[in-house]
Amino acid sequence: MTLYSEYQHLLTGRSPENADQDSLDERAFDSSEQINIIGTSDEEDDDGIKTPPFSWRKLWLFTGPGFLMSIAFLDPGNLEGDLQSGAIAGYSLLWLLLWATAMGLLVQLLSARLGVATGRHLAELCREEYPRWARLTLWIMAEFALIGSDIQEVIGSAIAIKILSNGMIPLWAGVVITASDCFIFLLLENYGVRKLEAVFAVLIGTMGVTFAWMFGETKPDGKELLLGILIPKLSSKTIHQAVGVVGCIIMPHNVFLHSALVQSRNIDNQRVGRVKEAIRYYSIESTAALSISFIINLLVTTVFAKAFYGTEEANNIGLVNAGQLLEKKYGGGKHLLPILYIWGIGLLAAGQSSTITGTYAGQFIMGGFLNLRLKKWLRALITRSFAIIPTMIVALIFDSSEDTLDVLNEWLNVLQSIQIPFALLPLLWLVSKEEVMGVFRIGPFLQLISWLVTGLVVAINGYLLVDFIMSEVSGWLFGSVIGVFTSAYLGFIVYLILREMSCFRFLGTRRNTSSTII
Repeated sequence: MTLYSEYQHLLTGRSPENADQDSLDERAFDSSEQINIIGTSDEEDDDGIKTPPFSWRKLWLFTGPGFLMSIAFLDPGNLEGDLQSGAIAGYSLLWLLLWATAMGLLVQLLSARLGVATGRHLAELCREEYPRWARLTLWIMAEFALIGSDIQEVIGSAIAIKILSNGMIPLWAGVVITASDCFIFLLLENYGVRKLEAVFAVLIGTMGVTFAWMFGETKPDGKELLLGILIPKLSSKTIHQAVGVVGCIIMPHNVFLHSALVQSRNIDNQRVGRVKEAIRYYSIESTAALSISFIINLLVTTVFAKAFYGTEEANNIGLVNAGQLLEKKYGGGKHLLPILYIWGIGLLAAGQSSTITGTYAGQFIMGGFLNLRLKKWLRALITRSFAIIPTMIVALIFDSSEDTLDVLNEWLNVLQSIQIPFALLPLLWLVSKEEVMGVFRIGPFLQLISWLVTGLVVAINGYLLVDFIMSEVSGWLFGSVIGVFTSAYLGFIVYLILREMSCFRFLGTRRNTSSTII
């Protein structure tokens, strides 16, 4: 192996013998689709180690993937969690929303780091690094998580359409309308990734304006808001909402999505300095994007805390009746736009944006795990069908009952919660593995923090799962089936943990061939 080849192997964790095979593998973005990052050769030393100086122009070129990723923090499932948290717990869980967003940011930064340093996304690396049975299991789990999330997002959009049409468009018809975003997505992709990112910026801006408008209409207590962020409070009455706040933030499919989105920028992966530069800009951009998502979630939580905390409606509020209850309390005749429609517009923006990113994530997950090289329209159609068909069935069954929709939402939350370990554990294992990350593997301290965050998130969602099973499962036959699946589920998690622990540098020796770049 030449000195250059050895340097490349050290940087990327992959030998040059794999280059020919890599060119045949499925890729998140073709070279023609990527955005070139402009730079000059004199920005770096000849060895390529030095990071170029900060540039606002380059930050702008890197801006986009983090905002697409942040949509998962603002989908209808999150909005429902926000409004129920505010209505039942008031301002008391705002501190948890802040820290949950910070934990989500850490996970997404690790995902972006993985994609930038390796030039591959999480699904591709799982296909390469895990045995066949394990990667197929991970793929099935990722698909289940995506379907559960997509059903919530499509139903959320359909509810918004029903609100804005004064009930003239039923839920099932709203699902059909929302399904058409697949073709909008394909149309936007043909005009380039920057056009798609611009559309998402408009949708995020729409959410920000509408929920800020609602904040102005309801006038939540500023002092209580500040105290809720700064002073941690938790009681037995709000534990379920607290679990929901954390559970809604970490979305399994979003971990896969972000590691692929960062590859929409064409950087020189042969230079350490360029990779470090990309990680830095993506870190800034992701932090800004999730800061905005936190503010939007904060607005929704405080609006419903002001309007319904301590009222009889607090325990019976959801996406379907939230707008009507706000309208009943605050009226609409004396305002430029009734608050019911303000809520509907914000919900529609959240639902439409999240369904499109769900389609994106589905393409990466299926293509990465199965190494499918299909045309875009066919991949999008297959991915969309995975969610639309079950969603249509759900819409026809639950259209006439708000209570059953709430029950369905609880089941979908549990479905996504149990999938979280199958995204986080492979991510932590891969970013800690020098053979994969090269010099960009995370160091012992970051490994420890990441492991603690992952353990906390998995434990919280495990609590949600156990609580749900205890309250919903009855009968020895159903209980026996659940017991078998639970045993297999826990066994696979133990397998992933044991595989991951072997790479934790703070539990073993570290190789001396290179230093870790934090």
